[in-house]
Formats: sequence, C-alpha cells, structure tokens
Amino acid sequence: MTEIKNYLRSLERSRAALLRTDRPRTFALAGHEWDLLDGVFAPPFSASTGVAMELLGLAGPRRHPWHGSLLEVGCGTGVIAVGAALAGAHLVTALDINEQAVRNTELNALRHGVADRLTAVHSDLFDALGPDERYDTVYWHSNFVLAPPTYRHETVHEQAYVDPGYRAHRRYLAAAPAFTAPGGRVLLHFSDRGDIDALHRIAAEYGRDLRVLDSRRIDEGEDTVEHILYAITAQ
Repeated sequence: MTEIKNYLRSLERSRAALLRTDRPRTFALAGHEWDLLDGVFAPPFSASTGVAMELLGLAGPRRHPWHGSLLEVGCGTGVIAVGAALAGAHLVTALDINEQAVRNTELNALRHGVADRLTAVHSDLFDALGPDERYDTVYWHSNFVLAPPTYRHETVHEQAYVDPGYRAHRRYLAAAPAFTAPGGRVLLHFSDRGDIDALHRIAAEYGRDLRVLDSRRIDEGEDTVEHILYAITAQ
C-alpha cells in the first residue's frame, strides 16, 4: 500500500478535521458563502469539493447551466446539491447517512433560496428512496479510500473518508442505474487515493463500464492527487 492510499492516513485526516480549533462556522467556495455544522465533512480542509464543482461544470472556466434533475449521494454540506439547483436543476434530492449533513444541506438550501426544489434526506445510499424515483443524473462523490473489510467506522464522519472492502461502492455500482430516468446518467467522483484497479474489477462484476469524463490533478498537502469523474454505463 502506498502512503497516498493508506486508509490510516485518511482516518487521521477525518479525526483532525473534526477537532481542529480553526474549524469555521461558514466558509467561501465557488463564489458563495456556506454554513458548516459540527460533524460534517469540511470543504475548507480539503480541495476535493471545489474540484468536484469544477468537474461537474458548477464552477470554474467550464461552468455551464444544469439541466434536469439530480440525485446526489453523500451530500455533506450541500455545496454540490445547492450548486446544481442554482445552476438550473429543477429538482434535487440530496442523500446522506450523516443526519447532521442532512441538516447542513437544508441550511445551505435556505441560505441560497433553493429549498423549494431541493430535498435533503437521511439515507444509507439509496435505502430511503421509493422504488419509482428517477433522476436525470445520479451522482456520488465517493469515500474512495479502501479500508480493510474488517474495519468498523468509529464515527459517521469517517464514512466520508474510507469504505471498508468497497462495500458502499459495490452497492452504488449495482443500484444507481435503477434510479436514472430514460436517457439519464450515473456519475462517480473517484481519486487515485483509492484503488482504481479494484473499482474496475467491481464494475465488471456488475456489468458496468467506467468511462472517464474529466479529471484534475491537484496538490493536497504533500501529495499530488488525481480526481476523476467517471460515467457508469451498462456493458
């Protein structure tokens, strides 16, 4: 295991982000101000949320209007879900296993005036959805660092950082296409902090192809990390 992929480092980053004395109550990102509650993944301490906004065309030089509806898994502070609504998405459902993240997303939807078309839901992946719900885009900025299958999260916050045995990735690859509308798309934000080869093997097990739509290499502390936006399609 290389240092960049070491799940213990990611767990340390999770714990540090919770305990930092400079953890703010609000932060600026993509030209907007956002609320940050305790216990929620903190974009000020990681560049990944800003990169996700760029990869999705919600910020940066390739910014463009958003069309259709969005289902976001793992919404955190709600930056992406709210950003999509601000860019034109007419319906957004934002899911998170962390109840505090659900509240945080609701706060930011209210802050930016999109609460009328954004619903935040407490859910373990797709568990809280109805069987007939369909969206034009299904998206997950995943917890791409692979932890041993025997690891048990000590806090819900850790679930934003590591995925033991890639169990959550298996569930997403298997189930996400069922929630797309005709002509819809399934997207996955991954990184070379994760095990890309393992991701492709799991995708193949479920009859899925992974196609790179875009990527960014950025400096994160002492590391240079590649963030990758995949489209998931049936083989």
